[in-house]
Amino acid sequence: MSFFGTYAREVGGWVPVAGLISLMAELDVDAPGVRSAVSRLKRRGLLAPERVGGVAGYRLSPEGLALFDEGDRRIFDRRVASLADGWVLVVFSIPESERHKRHLLRSRLGRLGFGTTAAGVWIAPAHLTEQARRTIADLGMESYVQLFHSHHLGFGELASTVAEWWDFDALQEMYRGFLDAHAPVLERWRQHDRATTRTAEEAHAETAEAGPDNAAAFTDHLRAVDAWRHLHYLDPGLPPDLLPDTWAGRGAADVFFALHELLRRPALEHVRAATGRH
Repeated sequence: MSFFGTYAREVGGWVPVAGLISLMAELDVDAPGVRSAVSRLKRRGLLAPERVGGVAGYRLSPEGLALFDEGDRRIFDRRVASLADGWVLVVFSIPESERHKRHLLRSRLGRLGFGTTAAGVWIAPAHLTEQARRTIADLGMESYVQLFHSHHLGFGELASTVAEWWDFDALQEMYRGFLDAHAPVLERWRQHDRATTRTAEEAHAETAEAGPDNAAAFTDHLRAVDAWRHLHYLDPGLPPDLLPDTWAGRGAADVFFALHELLRRPALEHVRAATGRH
């Protein structure tokens, strides 16, 4: 998911099988693992097999393109919610005879970052309204659900109440884990960048002879995107006024977006070279 969402559209929407397997091997994913993952994406209708010039590969389907476009807005958008924006409420009642649908809806809402206020009542910042609407429609559960836009009018401290709707401790732990794993990677690349700049200045050249290590940029970039994608979908992007002063998400976001800015171009160049999609 992370590979196709990050790079496939940049290389024309089609990736050869051999190039995909070669790239995934750099992340210690073997060929059977790649084929198994691709099969799941095909079953979901996100990929379709296609031969180009006699070469076997996979193309993003219209559904895949739409999904990844929506994912970009969630993963790479640093939008900060405001209390003035209000909230979206998902209120549902699903009969016991169809409890599997209830479980599925709860699971999907949780993956969007919704919190639970009461049985059958889920809440998130208002900017997630359209994602919730599409998810409910995709599941075919419109007849069980009502959507509301709301504002907090009282009573008590909203920050303390919100802390009961979301598991801040779990999110904090995940953000700190992200920082532990990726902050040293960012510092290493920044040192590399500074060394490259000094070499260029000493040589009185526009660029240094030793350019960026595109293969290393690819693995570091994709690992960061993959970790951020999973984590950021669990975080609804609450207004800063409601977050703890020690919220690790701020620092984690700084690290991710700095890494993304530093590595996305050399990583894409490596993908282009490995797939022959220039």
